Amino acid sequence: MKNGERRLRTVDLARAVGLSTQQVRNYEDAGVLPPAARTEAGYRVFGERHRQALLTYRALQPGYGAVAATRIMRAVHDGDVAGALALVDAAHAALHEERAALRTASEALEALAGREASTPPTRSGEGPHGLRIGEVAALIGVRTSALRVWEAAGLLAPGRERGTGYRVYGPADVRDARVVRTLRRSHHLFDRIRPVLDDLRRAGSSAALRAAIETRGHALTARTRAMLAGAAALDAYLE
Repeated sequence: MKNGERRLRTVDLARAVGLSTQQVRNYEDAGVLPPAARTEAGYRVFGERHRQALLTYRALQPGYGAVAATRIMRAVHDGDVAGALALVDAAHAALHEERAALRTASEALEALAGREASTPPTRSGEGPHGLRIGEVAALIGVRTSALRVWEAAGLLAPGRERGTGYRVYGPADVRDARVVRTLRRSHHLFDRIRPVLDDLRRAGSSAALRAAIETRGHALTARTRAMLAGAAALDAYLE
């Protein structure tokens, strides 16, 4: 600590930032705080830098999450500023990938809307052009095990070939599989995907899919703003 700097006990620091004393101790142990000085009796002594570290960590949490925020602060306090910034970069890159996946979902919706407007959906088992599970997996870029999981979850319902019992995917089944793949890439849970598929199956409506895309878009925008605020706080702390 610098000469003349105000010395804070654990309880003082906890009160200053609205935490419990145990949380302050835990954060120091985790590397969120720089190491505290100790009195001869072994009590921790904190200062303004520790208060700023806690405020920075809390600013990082909403956008980057507790785990990443902890890793970032630990890297800073280990003297690895480049490593801390690499973690920041990785989080922004992951967010970019989520936005790309969402954009893909939106484009898939528009493509589906265009195709369904001109071509009535065909259910599985109709016509001679049904696809086997391996063909569908290769077509949409997933493993056959994923298609089986989605079927077990009630998202897909392909027909069965008479005699062999093999799955047969018609055009509508392939469409549903594409939608599931797109929404899973955007981290939608099965419970969120079911109403999307149900809506698509009812007269080709895509309102639920549009709503899911819009909701996710708003969430990503809010997270981006939170990440910018957290990065600004980190930059100030590094100074």
